Formats: sequence, structure tokens, C-alpha cells
Amino acid sequence: MDGNKRRAQIIELLSFAEDPLPGAALARKLGVSRQVIVQDIALLRATNKDILSTARGYLLYQQENTKANRCFLVSHTTVQIEDELNTIVDLGGKVLDVIVTHPIYGIINVDLLISNRREVAEFVEKIRTNRTKPLKELTNDVHYHTVEADNEYVLDQIQNALALKKYLHPSS
Repeated sequence: MDGNKRRAQIIELLSFAEDPLPGAALARKLGVSRQVIVQDIALLRATNKDILSTARGYLLYQQENTKANRCFLVSHTTVQIEDELNTIVDLGGKVLDVIVTHPIYGIINVDLLISNRREVAEFVEKIRTNRTKPLKELTNDVHYHTVEADNEYVLDQIQNALALKKYLHPSS
């Protein structure tokens, strides 16, 4: 199969996927290496295809979004990550990303797409089992999350809950 056909098939697979598709799964399905998939995704993005890369795989982003979003400036310990994320998803929010402003590298933005407790647990487990440090540790625990919800009222509820738990950064 040539590259153009393979990339068209990637778009088709992503458009019907309800959850992110891992690069390894796409590679197996299409009979190529994961590196070929990574290159194909880069080429598709260069042609304005809205593909998000998450820790769980690739997702085709739908532009027609009628949901509300808000960016929260937060700060907390690494141990509190699970509680912070669960607070957001329990109130109906979806954590779209984590953003840090690094003094040398500038803005670092990573898609998370966490919308339920299972995904929170998987994220926290990956941090633990891979013995990695979360991005927030690059900036003394200060970071942003873009949160999506059905409406502004839900975002207000999330903001109030984060404030009560003292997760909102004092300068927000």
C-alpha cells in the first residue's frame, strides 16, 4: 500500500474510533512500523488534519465543539495529582492538556484528554510505573490545565472545588 492510501486509511480509522488509537495498533493494522505511523501522522498534521497525540494514542479532533472551556492556573504536589484530576472529572470536566511555561524552553503543552476516573488512574499509574516526573516539576509545581465542560456553570463548579482544595495558584 502506498503512503497516500495508508494515510487515508489512518484518517478513516481515527474518524471511527471512540478512544485514542495507539501508534502500535495502527502499525499492526496497516502492516508497517510504528515509526512509519509517526511519520504519517506528522504529514497529515502538515496538511491541516487535526490529530491529537495523547499518552493513549492518536485521536482525530472534531472542530465543531459547542462545549465551554477554561484554562486554570494550578499548583499542587505530585501526590495530589490524582485528587486534582478526579475533582475535575467528577464534576463533569475533561482535562484537555497540561501546560507549563519553562524559563528556557518556553511554553510546553501536552494533550491529556482525561475525562473519567479510569483515565485518571491510568495516567497516575503511568507516572508511577515509568518513574517519570510530571511536567509541573519543571516549574515548581505551577502549571495550567485547559478544561472542557458542557457549560460555564460546570466550569464555575470546578473552579470553586479547586479553590476549596487550594489547588488554584494564588495569582489566578
